[in-house]
Amino acid sequence: MVDDRPALYVYEQRGEHVVQRGLIGDVCLADPAQGIVLPHEDVMPGPIADRLALMSTTQANLEPIFLLYDGATGTATTLVDEVAATRPPLVTAHTEDGLTHRLWAITDEAEIDAVNADLHARQALIADGHHRYATYRMLQRQEHATRPQPAGSQVPSGASPLSRRAGGGPWDFGLALLVDSRAYPPDLKAIHRVIPGLPLPEAAARAKGAWRVQDQGNLAEGMAALDAAENPAFLLAGAEGVHLLTHPDPVQLALAMPADRSDRWNSLNTSILTQFVLPKVWGLQDDEKTVRIVHHDPYAALRLAVETGGTAVLLKPLAVDDVLAVAAGGERVPRKSTSFGPKPRTGLVLRTFAID
Repeated sequence: MVDDRPALYVYEQRGEHVVQRGLIGDVCLADPAQGIVLPHEDVMPGPIADRLALMSTTQANLEPIFLLYDGATGTATTLVDEVAATRPPLVTAHTEDGLTHRLWAITDEAEIDAVNADLHARQALIADGHHRYATYRMLQRQEHATRPQPAGSQVPSGASPLSRRAGGGPWDFGLALLVDSRAYPPDLKAIHRVIPGLPLPEAAARAKGAWRVQDQGNLAEGMAALDAAENPAFLLAGAEGVHLLTHPDPVQLALAMPADRSDRWNSLNTSILTQFVLPKVWGLQDDEKTVRIVHHDPYAALRLAVETGGTAVLLKPLAVDDVLAVAAGGERVPRKSTSFGPKPRTGLVLRTFAID
């Protein structure tokens, strides 16, 4: 179904212990130096090339990226909640993950203007969709290089992130879901690691030279101890048991962390893992061949460690404020540091350039 009027969309995801609401609309692809949209992870060229081919062929944004911003429960958030509470939705859908998705269109020009005014000076963090956002930017450059640009088509400095009055062609904007993280704090989960071929006894023995190593009765007890431990802390698990790492040697830690990084970046558990534990304690590189990734589930990580004769390294999730601070400072967190949710469902809203 193609809407016959320009619109923003209120989008709600609801499930057991989960309620998230936000706005789906066009995000202005202004110069990154303006700091309107902040990435916090690096990207790889392969996925960008694949997405660029898809967007170029379809001339469409097929799913929104996921952005977080501090809305201070302002006008935009107030309107989002009012629409969800008082108006019938356009779409209601139930998905296999137990979530109910509802969608409303905002077509009133005064309401759209109020949203734009509220969002004008705010920054947004890319929670999910770094490769898609990089593809938006690459497609924008490609279109500007191959198509004649009409006068006034360039997006002006300081344009509102959602304002279609900013000018520009359809490729100067990208589809995004914006969620006020103060009103709807995101669910930020941990991403665990597995080191195949590094037996747990060897991993724990090497760690004792730089960390306090405490035996745990089982994985459940270990995860509770990890949750209660002061940062930085890690839980090692394998076929032979479970061990908690705490209280790193401050001298060794300080020497391992890069001097050209901010204190906030150097305090992240994923930074300490990639810069200290893996290379200095275990003599390993943090790459896809050496380190396997397991999202969220510590029991799945333990099973993989047992299957591969290795060690699972279980982490606490990063704090949202730390990710925001690192991104605002122009830095990127180490690879596979964050898993924000719930992510927007693909297929509810698509944006085609032909009718933009």
